[in-house]
Amino acid sequence: MTIAAVLAVLLLAVISAFQIALAVGAPFGKAAWGGKHEGALPKRLRIASGIAGFFIYPVIIVVILIASDLIDVDIMREARDQLMWAFAGLFALGAIANLVSRSRVERYWAVVSLALAVCCGIIAAAL
Repeated sequence: MTIAAVLAVLLLAVISAFQIALAVGAPFGKAAWGGKHEGALPKRLRIASGIAGFFIYPVIIVVILIASDLIDVDIMREARDQLMWAFAGLFALGAIANLVSRSRVERYWAVVSLALAVCCGIIAAAL
């Protein structure tokens, strides 16, 4: 379970950094949000990337660290099983969404999403 948690945290850190880069205007629009935007994303998607990169993915990282007992915090103990299964399902859906993207570049994210789904499933199964 520890290996799955560490791998998940590393992958989420990469995704978070990518989303932050998008938020500040990096020209990676073809690799995110459906791949419809060449270059930098429009303002509304840059805001969404900022929220994801600065808040959503870091919260998921903390939940994974708590669920895998890599940090000892008495919050979310009761909900961690359900949250980990939910993350596994959401990342699996994300992998499917990436696979069917019209953007060839965005399809590479399917591997990352699938790896995250597996890691979260391993952690959930061990709880």
